[in-house]
Amino acid sequence: MSAKAQDGQLSHKEIMAVLSGLMMGMLLAALDQTIVSTALKRIVEDFNGLSHYTWVVTAYLLTSTASTPLYGKISDLYGRRPVFQFAIVTFLIGSFAAGAAQTMNQLIIFRALQGLGAGGLMALTFVIIGDIVSPRDRGKYQGYFGGVWGLSSVAGPLLGGFFSDHAHILGIVGWRWIFYINLPIGLAALVITSASLHIPKVKREHKIDYLGALIMVSGVAALLLAVSVYGPDNGWTSPQTLTAFGIFGALFIAFLFAETLAKEPILPLTLFKNHTFSITSIMAFIIGAGMFGAIIMVPLYLQIVQGNSATSAGLKLIPFMIGIVSMSIYSGKTISKHGHYKRFPIIGLILMAIGIGLMTTLAVHTPYWKLAIYACLIGMGLGFSMQTIVIALQNAVDFKDMGVSTSANTFFRSVGGTIGVTIFGTVYANKLARELPKAIANVASTNPAAMAGATPEKFAQLKNNTAVLKTFTPQLQEGIMGAFVKGFHAVFITALPVVLLGLVFAFLLKEKPLKTGADHAAARDEAAGETLG
Repeated sequence: MSAKAQDGQLSHKEIMAVLSGLMMGMLLAALDQTIVSTALKRIVEDFNGLSHYTWVVTAYLLTSTASTPLYGKISDLYGRRPVFQFAIVTFLIGSFAAGAAQTMNQLIIFRALQGLGAGGLMALTFVIIGDIVSPRDRGKYQGYFGGVWGLSSVAGPLLGGFFSDHAHILGIVGWRWIFYINLPIGLAALVITSASLHIPKVKREHKIDYLGALIMVSGVAALLLAVSVYGPDNGWTSPQTLTAFGIFGALFIAFLFAETLAKEPILPLTLFKNHTFSITSIMAFIIGAGMFGAIIMVPLYLQIVQGNSATSAGLKLIPFMIGIVSMSIYSGKTISKHGHYKRFPIIGLILMAIGIGLMTTLAVHTPYWKLAIYACLIGMGLGFSMQTIVIALQNAVDFKDMGVSTSANTFFRSVGGTIGVTIFGTVYANKLARELPKAIANVASTNPAAMAGATPEKFAQLKNNTAVLKTFTPQLQEGIMGAFVKGFHAVFITALPVVLLGLVFAFLLKEKPLKTGADHAAARDEAAGETLG
């Protein structure tokens, strides 16, 4: 028997070879979402750029999110490998340039270039797997991707903290290694994909929807600027915020018109007539919001309330990673064995809801073992849900739409994550602004001696720099920590109904028989035949 199975699928050995390159590419993008955050303080100090520090994150999010759906369509037209490798090269150029940046403005520009590559890495990983593995067999491999997500969620803060804590490593400023570490990983991904990723390119007549692409990118940029920059910085009713929302609304309507007129739309609106595509898109948005918006608060809680270092807080997220990896592997193997997938997003979102609900019970002195259980439950929920909805989606769409539909799913999850982080961050800040004065006034009235050394200037610093807490008496610290805990409670209370809404849509998901290897190969051949015919 040849390396290829009789049904036209690649052998397990060939799939694993492709998978290794894809996982390295995905690790690049996933790691960069978490590694920068813990090093931002040191970077800002070096560049004296506090007023622009949010743009280091926002520039990456803007270009990575906006470019995600474009990669799927372009790879449908020009082939997966060259487009995926273009994304790797773009990301590596951006990484090298960001590591060598000499000013804050340079760093922001190069982070945007990194994000442009990351959009392709995130989207095309799942598209390529959809090409080479049938939906029925895909579950066997989804645990590997869960492992990459879990690894990045723990390794990112750990490495970011390690590099930023060292003034110099091998004669280079420590924080610059958060970008330079991408270079060997990316080069290995290039070599592996060059050797193993050989998906036949289907020749077809094509026409890029440049107008639709321009409107889409501009609209997403306006939305993300409104929710992640102008809203939090200037207020949600400020002229800048309202203008950005207005531009987004106008461009959204223009996009709908442009796509109905385009010969080959960048995002075919007919896809939304597919029940599974619509439901999984909504679920991806909700899971993204719940995952990024809620779990990002756990390291903050560990550092602010329980006094952990950034490195220690990263290590304490390991139960979260274990939950993702273990349930990704279990659900994937079970799906491949029995062919049923609907139960897993339902179970997953129930577990996420329970975990987030339990997070509302956190206190100043909650023992770590309890937090570990809560985080593991959320991770298990994500492991059951995140990759399963991609399998359901890829099983339900035509093979010719595999790229654009899969990248659209990644896009909705990214937008959900960005909006979730912003909204929950605003909820936290508003709750803290109300609770801090109450806590301080309570301590002042019940124990005036505990206010020794406290000044209005120090209290004003608390919102942005919790290091000032060390200058307060233990009694005052305890009262203030209680206010911070209530801020975290507000976030988890807000996240809970979001996850429960996702559960409603999980019940609405229709379960279809998963395509086998033979069915998958036939659909691929039919798509190629339609293209050439």
